[in-house]
Amino acid sequence: MGDSKTILTGCLYFTANSLSRIVTRMADEQFRITGLSPSHAFLMMVLYESPGIGPKELAGKLDLAPSTVTRFLDYLQNKGFINRISEGKVFRLYSTAKGEELKESIGIAWKRLHDEYSSVLGAENSAALTKAINIAAEKLGE
Repeated sequence: MGDSKTILTGCLYFTANSLSRIVTRMADEQFRITGLSPSHAFLMMVLYESPGIGPKELAGKLDLAPSTVTRFLDYLQNKGFINRISEGKVFRLYSTAKGEELKESIGIAWKRLHDEYSSVLGAENSAALTKAINIAAEKLGE
């Protein structure tokens, strides 16, 4: 099996989770200015880009389970940041005026997060790592 350092640093599961915990702490810190968790803020970013999106499509874009998206939507609607508009059997999602007020602070938080990890890794390395992780996630998710 080998020594524990080799076992841990040579394991995709361990290293991916370690990286996730570090990036999550960074994101939590940067998104604090919005009053939202990073996950809620990213959902809002998708709504800003795609007003009227349906929950199923939103779940696909965020790569989240529909039940998770429903919980997020319930929270954001209770806070007054989104509206669900029924169209027959489906409903469409829209940001409210109160939700639109968050747009600037969410953009600032996202940029600060990007700048923070890019300053540590270097912009080129950051972009390459992000691309490699996306490719790995797509392949492993098939």
